[in-house]
Amino acid sequence: MTHDPNDPVTRIGAAGANNANLVYILYLAGFLLAITPVIGVVMAYVNRDKAEPWLQTHYTFQIRTFWIGVLYSIIGGLLCLILIGFLILLLVAIWYVVRCVQGMSALGNGQPVAHPQSWMFG
Repeated sequence: MTHDPNDPVTRIGAAGANNANLVYILYLAGFLLAITPVIGVVMAYVNRDKAEPWLQTHYTFQIRTFWIGVLYSIIGGLLCLILIGFLILLLVAIWYVVRCVQGMSALGNGQPVAHPQSWMFG
């Protein structure tokens, strides 16, 4: 059985730029549906090793965005008890959006993420 590259199911399962872009979109949709970033990080893990080297930087960046965001959100949530956590959660949300937008911009230009291991903006 051969796979048709024009088949929508094959394209979604491929580790290409469209899939990496979908992960960014799922991350941003997480502000409305909390499960979508989890789906996105699973997709990033599944596709990272199958992707071209420049796309691997995006998947690594996405995986780190998810886990660093989780860490900062937990810290912010705990610190809400002393009110500083609300500011931290706001800053985490801004950081998260900026990382996703920068990643999508680089992806749209066919460029790798310059520093995928970065804790800030890559």
